[in-house]
Amino acid sequence: MNNSSYIGRFAPTPSGHLHFGSLVAALASWLDARALGGRWLLRMEDLDPPREVPGAQAGILQTLERYGLHWDGEIVRQSERHAAYLQVVERLQQQGLAYACICSRKQLEGQGGVYPGTCRDARHASEDAAIRLRVPQLEYRFVDRVQGEFSQHLGRDVGDFVIRRRDGLFAYQLAVVLDDAWQGVTDIVRGADLLDSTPRQLYLQELLGLPQPRYLHVPLIIQPDGHKLGKSYRSPPLAAGQASPLLLRALRALGQSTPDAAEGAAPEELLAWAARHWDAGRIPRCRTLAEAQLR
Repeated sequence: MNNSSYIGRFAPTPSGHLHFGSLVAALASWLDARALGGRWLLRMEDLDPPREVPGAQAGILQTLERYGLHWDGEIVRQSERHAAYLQVVERLQQQGLAYACICSRKQLEGQGGVYPGTCRDARHASEDAAIRLRVPQLEYRFVDRVQGEFSQHLGRDVGDFVIRRRDGLFAYQLAVVLDDAWQGVTDIVRGADLLDSTPRQLYLQELLGLPQPRYLHVPLIIQPDGHKLGKSYRSPPLAAGQASPLLLRALRALGQSTPDAAEGAAPEELLAWAARHWDAGRIPRCRTLAEAQLR
């Protein structure tokens, strides 16, 4: 099947190396695009310079290339998109849809992660303040291609959320929505840890008159203690010489069949075979998978 209108993307944060959990998400996204004859874009979500590790961007690109996950077109970096984000933040403030908030983290402790609306009508100045988006007392729902129907009441479960931080850096929720629309992304394939973020993004899409992509959230790979694989838990980086074995392991994590003659196959051969046999319906319908079970 050739679907030239399909546009997917992989959007890593350069706060460390890619690990096995990153590979599972990247592979699912790449295969979904390639199986449908679509494009696969690469975006660096480098919104937070203090968290960025020197050399991480170059390392991510090298790893993707070694593993045969080649992208289309130019790489987009969110650090080069600040003017676009600022324009939208200012517009939302002018329309009364966003406001300045001077609450500290300590003030918000004990709220269960739901902003209580303290600064909603305070009319603080924007300087030295976070900017929050007003949310409606409404439930937002969508049907995920793997996880099924998901819903969240924005007012009750989230509260007004930050779109620009107090330190002037832009929030992920805003940047990801604007960039996906700007790049024409039609299908978002990513880890299930971002499932809870999706209703906020649906609301922003609606508010800004942007199209809603299709979503597919793959299970998150977790360690024995229940933590997800990630940079903060010292998950081992993807080894340069282990591309084919780890791609096979990632295919198994995604419920996909693997070729009989996989022994000794190059990454590009494995990926070409996997794209021809890709079946998103075989991805496990769960939020997490234990890494130990995939060895």
